[in-house]
Amino acid sequence: MTFSMPPESFRTLRPEPTVRRSRGWDVALTIVLLVLLPLLALAASYAGVLLAYASDACVSTTCNTGLMNIGFWTAVVSPWGVLLIGVIVAIVRLVRHRLAFWVPLVTVVAIVAVWFVAAALVGAGVSAS
Repeated sequence: MTFSMPPESFRTLRPEPTVRRSRGWDVALTIVLLVLLPLLALAASYAGVLLAYASDACVSTTCNTGLMNIGFWTAVVSPWGVLLIGVIVAIVRLVRHRLAFWVPLVTVVAIVAVWFVAAALVGAGVSAS
């Protein structure tokens, strides 16, 4: 004995996918912010290079140069890593038609926060005795 379902009942088994419409303002704002993000990363890297001048306060044995190096390289390299992660997440959200304007804003906060952590590491290396 074979049981078959009428063709009308097939539609109730799996709902048809709804098409998400992209919001024009979200796409435009996200693209503008993504274009401006490399400028911030460049400024943060440049400010990280300037952290090297913190070693001027060091006498030959009073600074922890290892900690200062970690802080210096974190300040120089990490803005680009955070930028890369932010761009990837924003593009994925745009492709999936989800709100994405907030991703570059969070990326800005993350770049600034990581830079300040790196500057604190350099400062801790200078004050180590």
